[in-house]
Amino acid sequence: MASVAVLLMLLPVAWTCTPQKADYVMVSCFPNAIIANVPECPYGWEIGQLSLGGLCYTGLSIPGYYRFNIPDLTPKNNSYCGTMAEYVPGKDARYTFFNSIVSNDTSLTVRNQPVNYTFSCTYRAAYLVNNAVFSQRVATVYVNNGSLGTFRSQLTMNVFTNSKFLYAKDAPYIIATSEIGSEVFIGIEAKGLSNRFKVVISNCWATPTPYSTDKKRWSLIVNSCSSDHTVIMFENAKDSRSMFKFNSFRFQRLEKVSTVWLHCDVHICDGERLSCLPSPCSSRSLTPEPDPSGGGILTTEFKLKADH
Repeated sequence: MASVAVLLMLLPVAWTCTPQKADYVMVSCFPNAIIANVPECPYGWEIGQLSLGGLCYTGLSIPGYYRFNIPDLTPKNNSYCGTMAEYVPGKDARYTFFNSIVSNDTSLTVRNQPVNYTFSCTYRAAYLVNNAVFSQRVATVYVNNGSLGTFRSQLTMNVFTNSKFLYAKDAPYIIATSEIGSEVFIGIEAKGLSNRFKVVISNCWATPTPYSTDKKRWSLIVNSCSSDHTVIMFENAKDSRSMFKFNSFRFQRLEKVSTVWLHCDVHICDGERLSCLPSPCSSRSLTPEPDPSGGGILTTEFKLKADH
């Protein structure tokens, strides 16, 4: 019996996408993670055939997309699923993490177009919290990192019950006049940051009004050093939370004022690239504090209540 040869011509397959689905990878660059969303259309691959860096089949299916997450931004080559890091030194030092999502088909036949989505996120070596919307003790920070996405973090300043910093008090914090001089414990924490980023308290001061620029002020911390003899720094610039305490007080000759406002100028430092710890206070003198409007300022309210 004679054999018959059949020639198959491979033509591009037209996949139909919903109108809102675009053919590109959408990247969100967060301080502790990178998330890449790949449209499941037009290529028609299954999630089990796509891998991160050609190594990790860790994608998740969400409506219309395949999502890949990079939770480790350690700046070392081949750190997480082939994620690479490139560092550019200089006055405005930056580093870029990049990876790709590729299609891997180990079967005998290949029925879909290949996928190779390369994406990256560029970060500054030091994040200055200078674009913030403040609500007293909470700052929601949006930082544009120059890539296809932005990241959002949250800084909070709370009053705690004691030096263990386990339980935060409700705001505003109310102090009876008979308790003036009692210890106040303050903790400032960044949410959603990886361990490489450190919270640094630069300056803290109090005013009799909600305005951080009020000329009537009492300094507590200047250039990360205590300027009030009651201030004790427990932690600063070591991890994602910095803590200190001071003794409560009120302003003199302002009898009708029943509120004290505490302001702290805070920034976030990249411990992988920069030395975040301030130099010892004993080895340097306190210099005039900078203009507090130049940084990210958190504010909390203390109400004084007369004893009955």
